[in-house]
Amino acid sequence: MERTAVVAIGGNSLIKDKNHIGLMDQLATVRETCHNIAELVARGWNVAITHGNGPQVGFLIRRAELATGELPLIPLEFAVADTQGAIGYMIQQSLMNEFQRRGIKRQAVTVVTQVVVDKNDPAFQNPTKPIGSFMTREEAERHVKEDGWTVVEDAGRGWRRVVPSPEPKAIVESAAIKELIDRGYIVICVGGGGVPVVEKDGELEGIAAVIDKDYASSLLAMEIKAEMLTISTGVEKVAINFGKPDQKELDRLTVAEAETYMAAGHFPPGNMGPKITAILKYLKNGGREGLITSPAAIVAAMEGEAGTRIVP
Repeated sequence: MERTAVVAIGGNSLIKDKNHIGLMDQLATVRETCHNIAELVARGWNVAITHGNGPQVGFLIRRAELATGELPLIPLEFAVADTQGAIGYMIQQSLMNEFQRRGIKRQAVTVVTQVVVDKNDPAFQNPTKPIGSFMTREEAERHVKEDGWTVVEDAGRGWRRVVPSPEPKAIVESAAIKELIDRGYIVICVGGGGVPVVEKDGELEGIAAVIDKDYASSLLAMEIKAEMLTISTGVEKVAINFGKPDQKELDRLTVAEAETYMAAGHFPPGNMGPKITAILKYLKNGGREGLITSPAAIVAAMEGEAGTRIVP
């Protein structure tokens, strides 16, 4: 019996360094990741792949800013949708090529995914997520007046736009994603946390916000009843006292142990915190196992030989 895993890939992990930010550079990195995901499929896993898109959205918005005067700015929710398609294309093509080489008769598809958020979420009253490039005070004031942006001064480096990061409430296309998986497709979805939408008079409407990719991946794993939620990051294992002389890597955590370490400040909000929180939400809502590891170690981790496994 095949098992289903949601595998979350970070948007930053598609970019090796500042000298390799081009689309072809990202494609080369995606191919390496897809080699590992194809191995999971070969070992009997059904996989739903989610991914981050923070740098890619930033690049797209920067291009639009440079074209100001010739072309209109790109609304944030459209930029999320655009990058879902572009990154999805890279992943599905790379996977299909891997399947062809291995003689695996499976197909990868991308679903541009909308995720419902609450228009009354407190995040909309306190935007904190910086996007786009740095601006002068004059540019920032113009965008506030003309485009309704919220801007903040960033440590003397200039002004930046900030947007809300509300909690995901429902995945619009989850039933379709589940049906595709059940039919044997490898599905790339919920890219960048999904295109944020709100319900207004019974209809969906896009809204300028960004959804945490790990929280949305957790929600997806719950909605499609996946047996595993795997989140890839820059380290092979979760550690306590990270970066200190007494750093200790962890092979296995229970929910209670993870919550104790979280309360003690071992998993900060800007780093490991959201990943741990996402897996805890999944496990508390019927999930079986969570896993945090590096992209290169995904196969070994799924086989119990690497990574940090979190269990109820």
